[in-house]
Amino acid sequence: MVKFWLGIIILLISFKGSTQTIERDIVFDIYTQGKLTAVFYDADGNSLDSISANLLADDIARVTGHRPTVKPEKKEIHESAILIGSVTSNFIKKNLQDSPKTEFLAQKESYLLQASKDKKQLIIAGTDARGTAYGVFSISKKLGVNPWYWWADVPVEKKEELKINVQTFYSKEPSVSYRGIFLNDEDWGLQPWAANNFETETKDIGPKTYEQIFELLLRLNANTIWPAMHPSTKAFFYYPRNPEIAKKYHIVVGSSHAEPMLRNNVDEWDKEKMGSFNYKTNKENVYNYWETRVKEAEKMDAIYTIGMRGVHDSGMEGVSSKEEAVAVLNDVINDQRFLIKKYINKEVSAVPQAFTVYKEVLDLYKNGLEIPDDITLVWTDDNYGYIRSLSNAEERKRTGGGGVYYHASYWGRPHDYLWLSTTHPSLIREEMMKAYNLNNKEIWILNVGDIKPAEYNTQLFLDMAYNAEKFRDPSYVEEHQQEFYATIFGADLAKSIGEVQNRYYKLAFERKPEFMGWSQTEPTTSIYQTAYKTLSYGDEVQQRINAYGDIEEKVDLIEGKLPENLKITYFQLVKYPVKASAAINKKFLYRDKSLTYAKQFRKSAHKYKDLSYNSYKDIVELTKTYNQISNGKWNGIMDMKPRRLPVFDKPEIDLSDVYYKQLAGIVVEDTLTTETGIDKLPTFYVNNFASYFIDIYLKAANNAQWKFESLPEWVKVSKSSGKLNEDDLEERVYVTIDWKAWRTAGKPLSEIIKIEMNGREKKIQINVSNKYASIPEDSFTEKNGVAMVYAHSYLKNKASEKIKWNKIEGLGHSGAVMQAESFENLPILNYKEASVLEYEFYTETVTDKATLLITALPTHPLTTNGDVRIAVQWNDDPIEIIDFKTKGRSEAWKQNVLSNKAIKEVEVAIKAFGKQTLKIYSVDAGVCLDYFILKTNTNTVPYKLMSETKNN
Repeated sequence: MVKFWLGIIILLISFKGSTQTIERDIVFDIYTQGKLTAVFYDADGNSLDSISANLLADDIARVTGHRPTVKPEKKEIHESAILIGSVTSNFIKKNLQDSPKTEFLAQKESYLLQASKDKKQLIIAGTDARGTAYGVFSISKKLGVNPWYWWADVPVEKKEELKINVQTFYSKEPSVSYRGIFLNDEDWGLQPWAANNFETETKDIGPKTYEQIFELLLRLNANTIWPAMHPSTKAFFYYPRNPEIAKKYHIVVGSSHAEPMLRNNVDEWDKEKMGSFNYKTNKENVYNYWETRVKEAEKMDAIYTIGMRGVHDSGMEGVSSKEEAVAVLNDVINDQRFLIKKYINKEVSAVPQAFTVYKEVLDLYKNGLEIPDDITLVWTDDNYGYIRSLSNAEERKRTGGGGVYYHASYWGRPHDYLWLSTTHPSLIREEMMKAYNLNNKEIWILNVGDIKPAEYNTQLFLDMAYNAEKFRDPSYVEEHQQEFYATIFGADLAKSIGEVQNRYYKLAFERKPEFMGWSQTEPTTSIYQTAYKTLSYGDEVQQRINAYGDIEEKVDLIEGKLPENLKITYFQLVKYPVKASAAINKKFLYRDKSLTYAKQFRKSAHKYKDLSYNSYKDIVELTKTYNQISNGKWNGIMDMKPRRLPVFDKPEIDLSDVYYKQLAGIVVEDTLTTETGIDKLPTFYVNNFASYFIDIYLKAANNAQWKFESLPEWVKVSKSSGKLNEDDLEERVYVTIDWKAWRTAGKPLSEIIKIEMNGREKKIQINVSNKYASIPEDSFTEKNGVAMVYAHSYLKNKASEKIKWNKIEGLGHSGAVMQAESFENLPILNYKEASVLEYEFYTETVTDKATLLITALPTHPLTTNGDVRIAVQWNDDPIEIIDFKTKGRSEAWKQNVLSNKAIKEVEVAIKAFGKQTLKIYSVDAGVCLDYFILKTNTNTVPYKLMSETKNN
């Protein structure tokens, strides 16, 4: 429980220096016994020194209720004060106790903290303006002012006394040079919120909004913005104060992959006045258009997007072939660099430039487009979290380096995800650390959509960009997430909240909430029933409903333990995303139940129709609440129907044909039948504690009574008799085996049980298999025609020096994947040099036509000409190479990203009962193996994989 109370609190902050420290701590008084320290910033410094000093003073006021005096100063200070400025300025050098080392002074965006031995002064000094600001905000965080204090209404704990315990500290240089966010698809949140609520003077995302965003970026140790650019928003340069504030805050301004030379084509290119955006036929107007902006941005800190596409996220106009496009682009790039050289810097290589290798541009790059060495190659994900390509060995030698543009929000095919932020944190870590390890660390940009509700993933991405070394261990993601929530809600609740969020991301990894309609867009299709099975595999539909119900219950329990001033923050960061995701899942899952049960003429189909409708109403109410919290501060920020796609609509469920002349019905799990027409449950396996269900339900009758007749001792049911009525329309009975009683009964392998209902009798066959009675415990076995093994559950892992199989915890449907890791990008085609994963299956079927499904994450080749291959060997059969690589926006790729699975089928023969061996050889680096399924019959496999359930 977080305690908020007024009292005498000493805040002890221990800064462990990365370069050097002094041995003893110095306690510095900020506010004690009614005395408040002053804040001084370098009078000859930059604009950000003043901004940072005043924001620190505001933060101290938030904590203590008293705001320090803030003054510019040049001279040596003798009074108690916090001093802010450049480490090389006279103002700071006069007051430093120890001179910093040369290697520190050479670092970019770094800072030192130093307290004087007489305890009078705390110095915060940076190697540049942003370094100083990061130092200032490091103090703010330690005082208890969260970077999201404004954007997520994180309250600040009040203190009557404030002291900090400081060691001399030198920060490291950030891992990535340019780190920032892209405001995109802002039409349904950020723009209407700003226009109608926060910034009514411009009715747009303008300088007032950008100032809040720039402060957030600095508090998150970021430095770069790609401004909003949809038709709903005016161009960044339309409002003169936008670039002015960017300069004041020392924020680097860039532009998206479709907006060369800091231009917003959607808003600024007037086709009627300027003609076509075509460099072949209208070169002069396009050139002048770029030139005007470059002159305007002469004194800005900017990254210039180089190249040319269509006006808005489309292919380049006026070219009929890849060869022609390459020729035009070469001309474009030469002219753009001439403008930079003419107006910005004669040394054009000294000006940050980015060429984003996105969509069709990747194909042009592969077809011979030459990019000057000093331009940063910015690689992209496939819009769904999987990076399409990264720098190869030669590209890593480029002076401009490499970078990544990554999505946490997306508009487009096969389906948008603009509403909730559900990209799995472990996937972000895996993909971005892969990029970092391959030296793509010049520019990292995250498409955050409307910022909210992507707060945590934004924090994760930018923290990784600032200090990637912390994230080398995959398990650190879970620790990072708990730290994020601990700083807001307290350490006592952080673990519980972290567990809820882990489950939330895992369920969304299985299927994002926006994808639950099984529909697509561009073109937009109608919704369909989901692929989850209602009557098979333990009722996958109900299992998913229960999983969401469980985390919803935990969300409510945690909320009940929070003080009132944290509940609004909790609603934004946890409650709304979890509850809204649960509601849209239940909307479709209850719809599935209703439609499936309608085919069986169950009366309960109407109940599930109502539950589906109620789930839709829950989303409406949750969203209404979001737009009312904080006294209406966020009114308009949350839209539950971005782009008004079918997935967000109220469900349509036609039950006009549900009624039937039969009174009641009985159905068994999987609806299997024997040769004699008797229904049978799936086979039970000795010592396995599986359960299977029987559904008993009303059709036309208003009531019914049912009971099992003389069950054998070894067959156990969850309920032996019951009554159905208008309040209880159906009953699900679970059948299990008491294995001790089964042995006492002589180990029977088959039994017929009977259910009597209203004078009618239903026979159900029970089968038992003892095929695995003598195999090792926890073995992976074929049951009912299916065997499943997780990739991380290998028997052996034989490692080679070139590519190693490494376990990545927290990722994949199975909870951990095995990644083929190498930084050389070289495939291994000699299997003697490969790393080998070995697995064992036990089977009860002999067949020449079994199918082995190899499931991996849908990652892409590490480099532009690479593959995503492994080699597979079943028993002693010949080794077979399979490739998970997909082409463009193929149907295979669409299904892969919608389900976060890439599945390849291998036909195998099972020549004898018992143990079978599977070997997986590494070929290409970057492959992430998730799980394997062996099918010995034509049955489908579960859509949902129950990673919590052992395979034995």
